[in-house]
Amino acid sequence: MTWIHPISATVEASADVLGGKGHGLVVLRRLGLPGPPGFVIGTGACRAFRRDGRFPDGLAGELAAAVRDLEAATGRRLGAADRPLVVAVRSGGSVSMPGMMNTILNLGLTTEATAALAAETGDRRFALDSRLRFLSSFAAAVHGLAPESLAAEEREAGTEQDRLAAAVHDVEKFLRNRGGDLPDDAARQLELAVGAVFASWDTPRAKTYRAVHDIPDDLGTAVTVQAMVFGNRDEHSGTGVAFSRDPNTGAREPFGDVVFGGQGEDVVSGRSTTRPLPELAGREPAVWAGLRAALERIEQHYRDACYVEFTFEAGELFLLQVRSGGLVGRAAIRVAVELADEGVIDRREAVRRISPGQLGSARTPRMETTGATDILTRGLGAGPGVAAGRVATSTEQAVRMAAGGPVILVRPYTSPLDMRGLAAAAGVVTARGGPASHAAVVARAMGKPAVVGAADLTVDVDAGCVRAGGRTIGEGTLITIDGSSGEVAVGSPRTVTAAADPHLERLLEWAKEK
Repeated sequence: MTWIHPISATVEASADVLGGKGHGLVVLRRLGLPGPPGFVIGTGACRAFRRDGRFPDGLAGELAAAVRDLEAATGRRLGAADRPLVVAVRSGGSVSMPGMMNTILNLGLTTEATAALAAETGDRRFALDSRLRFLSSFAAAVHGLAPESLAAEEREAGTEQDRLAAAVHDVEKFLRNRGGDLPDDAARQLELAVGAVFASWDTPRAKTYRAVHDIPDDLGTAVTVQAMVFGNRDEHSGTGVAFSRDPNTGAREPFGDVVFGGQGEDVVSGRSTTRPLPELAGREPAVWAGLRAALERIEQHYRDACYVEFTFEAGELFLLQVRSGGLVGRAAIRVAVELADEGVIDRREAVRRISPGQLGSARTPRMETTGATDILTRGLGAGPGVAAGRVATSTEQAVRMAAGGPVILVRPYTSPLDMRGLAAAAGVVTARGGPASHAAVVARAMGKPAVVGAADLTVDVDAGCVRAGGRTIGEGTLITIDGSSGEVAVGSPRTVTAAADPHLERLLEWAKEK
């Protein structure tokens, strides 16, 4: 059996084998769109790993051969002291499970390779930052260490170049004191990373997500390995996510978040301060133009709104993931109707695309705001709808409190470790992150209201309270959130049904046609 497949326009394997991410990369290659070279370890290898507790026979040899091919394609060598190859290792099931499984970035940055990258680029700060990011993602994926435990080490050391070296040293020491395996051999790093991605299929957060979304437990995940693109390279680099149409409204305009000078998980984690996607137009017009053209081409292929993850390095755009947009509610209805108007699909197809559940949620309620409404804070609406519940500041509290009635999970940001809390909550509020952050994406997929990026909000888990606008409210306080307006109110204000949706009315008329 062949376990590994190149990312190539000629690959015929399905998403069941390549995973959704790997299959999307093949689609991008067929469409002639830019992406880094790499290969995919198929889902069958994960199923064998789960069954036997080890790599299946032949996988190690295929992995070594695939790395050699990638080295030949890039002119670099994994872990080398000169022109080192650095790779990203990402999960990808056949059904999207955003953020539920492991990702390891900058793999291959051994001590020697980090020095080589610094010498090659003439930028020691960049090389050290990339090494630090590798250590953090490797520790989280392979050793299960929470990002917060390492973030404390990083914050203490600072972020200037003269402190980055100390930060790297501190994290290395932290890992060794915890008994963590931190090999300074790139090939061994890759083996451990692939095993960690396979194992992440069975983490509690992934199991919870599959249970909520009725995804079978026996599918397994593929693993994509690609040459790194460095969004943290310089002032003309960054990373982002983009929808071809607004996932909240369905409007035909690119929508998403970007982090300039960021990398990988910075956008989707919600930990970083993001900027609205259109800011690319002013700062990197060539990247913006390339991204818009790519979104148009991908829409034509899928005949639907689409979602992409991208990175740009030194002004050059690379696409890292693509899938159909998966919009819900009023946004899905608007997109279906407008695609029919554009002649992309016919009316029957537009009607077929909308489920009864989406019809039921189309007239999204709004919170009625008057002078008497007690607004606590405002953020960005990221999941339409209104939800009321008692404040819970941690996943554990949300799960416990939900047994007694609706709760709203209020966090600085959410991570995959909050999946049980998101599943238990009626809605979510975060102080950081944007409309494409983990909290926003997961909440929309679950049909739950979300407000993100409430900048004046502070969440004090230890004290069991939240602070905003000079006020403090305790855990258990009733609040109401509006995932369209981004408003968070204390108490339970009235809600009003949204005005009639002309797109919905047209779709219903089409449904009557024979």
